[in-house]
Amino acid sequence: MSNKLRNIGSSRSVDSVDVAALGIDPLNARSVVLSSLLGTHPPQQSARSLIALAERFGIRPGTVRTALSRMVASGELESDDSHYRLTGRLLERQREQDTGRSTPDTDWDGTWWSVIVESDRRTVADRRSFRSSMQGARMAELRPDIWLRPANVTPPPRASGVLLSRGELDADDVDDLVRRLWPLDDIEEQARRLERALTDHLPVLGSTDADTDLATTFTVAAAAVRFLRVEPQLPPELTPTPWTADAIRPLYDDFSAAFEHDLREFFRRA
Repeated sequence: MSNKLRNIGSSRSVDSVDVAALGIDPLNARSVVLSSLLGTHPPQQSARSLIALAERFGIRPGTVRTALSRMVASGELESDDSHYRLTGRLLERQREQDTGRSTPDTDWDGTWWSVIVESDRRTVADRRSFRSSMQGARMAELRPDIWLRPANVTPPPRASGVLLSRGELDADDVDDLVRRLWPLDDIEEQARRLERALTDHLPVLGSTDADTDLATTFTVAAAAVRFLRVEPQLPPELTPTPWTADAIRPLYDDFSAAFEHDLREFFRRA
């Protein structure tokens, strides 16, 4: 299936939306299910709705049912009366995703959060869980088991065997340190591509083309959510100019409101 979905026979084409440039691989059955549920509050959908949505990506119903069964078996989903809902770590992922859509409302006082692991005697599962937790809190790894970030957001969760502190950072060059912790140029480039995609595709939402272009809209939304979930939310004092990431949140708010309406209508007819 092509990454660009053409709206054949309509007055407007979505070819201007370069989905491939957003870094989103073609969505498989699991990706469609997860993206749909992560964007739904509460995170629950019927099997019929999920199958209908996946069909827009050329995914067969049997493939979706198999994916749903495997996700239930792995503890990612719970099922009840032909409905599926997120569970476990994925609920935390949705919370992180929702947090990413909000601009930090705390002025930065110049302090930093520091997280240091006391012991290296941890299982592989513990290490992976800790890394996921730090990334979800938008911490950046300076070196193994040492994580930092400006304290303009709420503190990361403190696990057992972990030191958490807040204080001023005495560094030779803070700007250089920030660039070591986060690939600012890559983030800015990605934000610009995403801004173009959201802006180009916004006119389709709520129009007669919305149903035809649902898969493209869904993919653009998934790219925006993924970006906002990991974008570091740095204070303005530490970001270069321009910093397009700050413009993505209000733009995606408009995009998401219109898309959620179109998606509800699609599910209602499914």
